[in-house]
Amino acid sequence: MSRRSIAEILAGAVVLAVAAVFLFYAVTHSGRTLTQGYALTARFDRIDGLAPGADVRVSGVKVGSVVDQRIDPETYLAVVTMRIDPGIRLPTDTSAEITSESLLGGRYVALVPGGSERMLADGGTIEATQSAISLEALLGRFIFSVTDLVSAVGKEAERQPSAPARPGN
Repeated sequence: MSRRSIAEILAGAVVLAVAAVFLFYAVTHSGRTLTQGYALTARFDRIDGLAPGADVRVSGVKVGSVVDQRIDPETYLAVVTMRIDPGIRLPTDTSAEITSESLLGGRYVALVPGGSERMLADGGTIEATQSAISLEALLGRFIFSVTDLVSAVGKEAERQPSAPARPGN
């Protein structure tokens, strides 16, 4: 073999090794977990912006992922299925809330463990839930209330008789 072909083979091997490292990093940091845990479900009125692969957190620490979401055809509620780390046991009175990471960030499910002695089993359901709060709806309500307040103040000012001008001023 010539020196050139050996150099080309080594360069190709280095490129493949670097690609494998990038692939490994992408898979391990994508939010998808390779380990299996137990499944829990929760029903929400709204899940705006929550996607499969989103974090499930307890006290801000990731303990699982959202693996599925669907609509219940009878109640029209969003049913979210989560996969939880098997080392984390949650009481049956645990509550779930969909919250934002930041104003521009994605959504995740925040779990707040209760005080029950009994624990949720694989396939269990979290009954106490709070749906996602829509930032657009909150801003719309604020703008409407400010507009309403300004018009009410304007109408009140029109109703009040203006003070007569004092002589000598």
